[in-house]
Amino acid sequence: MNGFVYSIPTTIYFGDDQFDKLGEVVASYGSCVLLTYGGGSIKRTGLYDRIMGLLQAQGLSVIELGGIEPNPRIASVRRGAQMCKEGNVDVVLAVGGGSTIDCSKFICAGAKADRDPWDWFADKTTPIDDALPLVTVLTLAATGSEMDSGGVISNPETHQKEGRGAACLLPKASFLDPQNTYTVPPFQTAAGSADIISHTCETYFSQDKDLYFLDTFMEGLLRTVIKFAPIAMADPANGEARANLMWASSWAINGFADGGKTQAWSVHPMEHELSAFYDITHGLGLAILTPAWMRFVLAKDPDGTLPKLVQFAQNVFGIDDPALSDLERANAGIDALQSFFVNDLKLAPTLTAIDIDDEHFEQMAEKACHKNPAIAGFVDLTPQDIVKIYKACQ
Repeated sequence: MNGFVYSIPTTIYFGDDQFDKLGEVVASYGSCVLLTYGGGSIKRTGLYDRIMGLLQAQGLSVIELGGIEPNPRIASVRRGAQMCKEGNVDVVLAVGGGSTIDCSKFICAGAKADRDPWDWFADKTTPIDDALPLVTVLTLAATGSEMDSGGVISNPETHQKEGRGAACLLPKASFLDPQNTYTVPPFQTAAGSADIISHTCETYFSQDKDLYFLDTFMEGLLRTVIKFAPIAMADPANGEARANLMWASSWAINGFADGGKTQAWSVHPMEHELSAFYDITHGLGLAILTPAWMRFVLAKDPDGTLPKLVQFAQNVFGIDDPALSDLERANAGIDALQSFFVNDLKLAPTLTAIDIDDEHFEQMAEKACHKNPAIAGFVDLTPQDIVKIYKACQ
């Protein structure tokens, strides 16, 4: 295995009894705040009023940017960065899920740069070396953006959805109160849970020799989501379920599970193209693609993939019938994951079910490879392979 360095200096304030520290923490970074949020649900739930009270108690000046979209747009990044520059903003406070937090990360960077923020995505060698401090209040367990240094932004004009990361984008502090997720609807809870599962699988499914401890950690994380996501959907105010999903979201993608593994994700690049072309919910696209991807890589490279897929079936879903062959166990694990997505999370089973046909599959597959011959993941995927996976999802 490879050596590695692990450092996550984000300070986490977890639970309702920590939330009243928000104003003091934000004030430690300056006196003028850009408050960012999405469609306005924080006002309906009363969270906005609570936050404003905490900020005002510290004498902070607040500028607001609401209406940040799901699959956040580069236009929102540009608008927020300009507001920061014109308002002499000291710190950004992002309240929402991954879309709001991702957008806010690049607003923070854009506020400190004399360039168009899309430059960072059009040419990924363009450095991101400075940013305003970011504090987050999480309202949806899904992307883990509250505890990592990356984000994904969409450009509808070019049908692109691209990710970047930089150390300066890591939030300084994140407030994780499970009660702030009690009003998340079942569909968004399901899609967020599928995102957590996919983040974990992208790291778990590797042919590298690595730490047994990290595999068991990820298997436990997957079992946690599988246990508690349906409970949260049926009983939205179940504190135990919401707390487990919220903490799993952060740890699925904060780098802890990487452990020196070669990182080359497969399903996310394919889904980013679905979202770029069709603006679908990210977690839904991942739930449709992941089982098809597993079946494809198992067929393409059975010698390389079968041991890990058997391990997944046994340790995540308890499929260890000695009467089954390894191949049967692997396929049973894939079937169990798809059944969980469709029957337990109530997510659409196919692309056809959400009105996506094959019109753009070849173009999407080329874009997913980012001008490379293939996605170099668990199994390398050429554009032709990716088209076959898309078609298998119909």
